Amino acid sequence: MVITERKKQILCMAVEEYIKDCAPITSGGIKDKGLDCSTATLRNELNALEAMGFLKQLHTSGGRVPTVQGYRYYVENLLSGIKATDKELESVRELISSRTSSLNEIISGIAKIVSHATNYPTVVMMDGMENLILIEFKIIPLLENKLMVLIGTMAGYITNTLDLAATAQECEDASNYLTKNFKGATIGYMLDNMTYLQEGMSSEIDAFQSIVNSLIGGLKKLNSQKLLGVSREGSVKLLENGKTVEEAKKILSMLDDKEKLEKSLELSGKGEIEVTLAEEEEGKDCSVVKAPILVQGRQLASIGVIGPQRMDYSGIASALKVVIDELREMKGDE
Repeated sequence: MVITERKKQILCMAVEEYIKDCAPITSGGIKDKGLDCSTATLRNELNALEAMGFLKQLHTSGGRVPTVQGYRYYVENLLSGIKATDKELESVRELISSRTSSLNEIISGIAKIVSHATNYPTVVMMDGMENLILIEFKIIPLLENKLMVLIGTMAGYITNTLDLAATAQECEDASNYLTKNFKGATIGYMLDNMTYLQEGMSSEIDAFQSIVNSLIGGLKKLNSQKLLGVSREGSVKLLENGKTVEEAKKILSMLDDKEKLEKSLELSGKGEIEVTLAEEEEGKDCSVVKAPILVQGRQLASIGVIGPQRMDYSGIASALKVVIDELREMKGDE
């Protein structure tokens, strides 16, 4: 059976009305939305959509609600033409227009802004730190035999503290050496090639060898971790949005399960917004609208909005598009 333009329009109305009001759709309800055809025709179209597996009846005499297949069709057709509006998430643009903040602050800030805009919990997972392009290094001696390291990248500063004693001159020399040799390179390149460079320039770095070794060790540790920035700001609004207590419990439970969160944010690698739908038979309690965060064509992280099967996919996808489009435009210092 072919899904005609009218069937697509009716299915879209059915999904959006159910998302909005959690009310089954009826032929009368569709008619009230201004569709120009008879109630009898609408009833036949709803019967056809049910036969095709896009809608289902909860009760014999009741209206219809979307099935997983119906949601999937709606989402796949919706996302192909999703556009971000200029007015959405202006604060995201302001946040990422400057890289003077730490990377953790930027990531946490993006998660918080998207969560606030969509009214759903938002997760950002760092899964591409090795792709960050380096700009500069600043190493500063602190009290009690500690050093502060500021690593400037295209996406913000990475901060780290080293348990090491060093003079101000050694810190300055190490900063200059690292900036000179790795500005414009990725963290992954630096980690892969540091041993080779050290062997060829040992006399130059003898004075601050321990600083470089400690810094590399710290970066390797960070690079091996998937750092999760979780904003629960939208969690308290779940029930206000008409979601059931059971739906809210599933979402909150997932936010406390790091392994599930990491798995849920895995992407296909196509560089696009993707949706994983809640499907009880497959053990997926929550839907996730997710997207890669790319900086200069390299994936830095993935961002996902967590919610029930019945959530505002259009608004969420639009919000995420603002984020990923703005980050794609981010340019580095010449």
